[in-house]
Amino acid sequence: MSSANSDSDHHLNQLLKLKEFQPSGRGTWADVAEADWEDWRWQLKNRVSSLEGLQSRIPDLTPQEIEGARLADTKLAMAITPHFFNLIDGNDPDCPIRRQMLPSVQETETAPWEMGDPCGEDSHSPVPGLVHRYPDRVLFLVTDRCAAYCRYCTRSRLVSNALGYDFRPNFKEQIEYIRRTPAVRDVLLSGGDALLLSDSKLRQLLTELRSIPHVEFIRIGSRIPIFLPQRITPELCAVLKEFHPLFISVHANHPRELTTEVRDGLARLADAGIPLGNQSVLLKGVNDDAVVMKALVQKLLMCRVRPLYIYQCDLINGSAHLRTSVRRGLEIMEQLRGHTTGYAVPQYVIDAPGGGGKVPVNPNYVLSHNADRVVIRNFEGKVFEYPEAPDGTPLHSPPDTIEEPELV
Repeated sequence: MSSANSDSDHHLNQLLKLKEFQPSGRGTWADVAEADWEDWRWQLKNRVSSLEGLQSRIPDLTPQEIEGARLADTKLAMAITPHFFNLIDGNDPDCPIRRQMLPSVQETETAPWEMGDPCGEDSHSPVPGLVHRYPDRVLFLVTDRCAAYCRYCTRSRLVSNALGYDFRPNFKEQIEYIRRTPAVRDVLLSGGDALLLSDSKLRQLLTELRSIPHVEFIRIGSRIPIFLPQRITPELCAVLKEFHPLFISVHANHPRELTTEVRDGLARLADAGIPLGNQSVLLKGVNDDAVVMKALVQKLLMCRVRPLYIYQCDLINGSAHLRTSVRRGLEIMEQLRGHTTGYAVPQYVIDAPGGGGKVPVNPNYVLSHNADRVVIRNFEGKVFEYPEAPDGTPLHSPPDTIEEPELV
């Protein structure tokens, strides 16, 4: 067997293994009653949130993790739901789930170009808790709490209140701004995590937003279906179903996060008629690998979730150890486009530092654009030309033959 065939078989086997659905299991919570384990409020009350809690479940923490846990509350609180904690490999310091959730002393190292508010949200906030950066949409921050805290969080200044940001949403003031701003047709609920609100409070908020005639589109950005699938109850889905069109964007970074419990929770949302999309963050040692990313996007489709975005990691303070290069992101995109179904190919974006918004970043498929033709390449590197007149209309006769440009 040739080495090329051997590599192909290895990658296929790795892909299939990564796409397997597994339950999170109980781990060190094996004695917990089933009713408690399935209760999302129990999951929240029993999060791992201290060094002692970590050491009781992962005896061999690295020195960087021990010191990071001691210092966690100086940047961003530590909290991991039991469900998600059980996905951590305690024997592997490089476990992709572990890298996302366990604090590291490296978070205290800040590069000159890193920022507390890398997306410039505070400078685009007309009223507290509302960000109006794009013409027709607003970001509505509902809480500073999450079910668990990602160490690369772009709002670490705000969520968990570890830095004393003292975020106090004022729903009345936020809604009144939307009501008096007719250009706003799209409202994204986030925070923190909007799905931590009770069913009744969520219904009340959605009712208020739906009463505004120019609000056409409501979205919820949430990692709850991944961190806390127990929260996706039939009752919650019934509430959300009342407010269509309503979309939910979830956040999964690694295929291991898509457990059987998560798959079933996402199915309940999809069955309620809610379109689902996913936003991933490109992270070093987590998903900066083409096989891992392909497994993730394909597994998401199996969960009825459309991969929407891969974000280049924001320049948040203390995140350098988790960032990988834009070059690596482009290489991964090359291995997705044309190598898997178009539904599985997200848009790679950089949220421009300082508040410039999402900027698409793509491999260069247009090789040249002349007066009478566009020269393009496909995913295989083959070169083609699309003839057109200077005004953009198709030519009636083909242009002169051109030499294929040399590929770099």
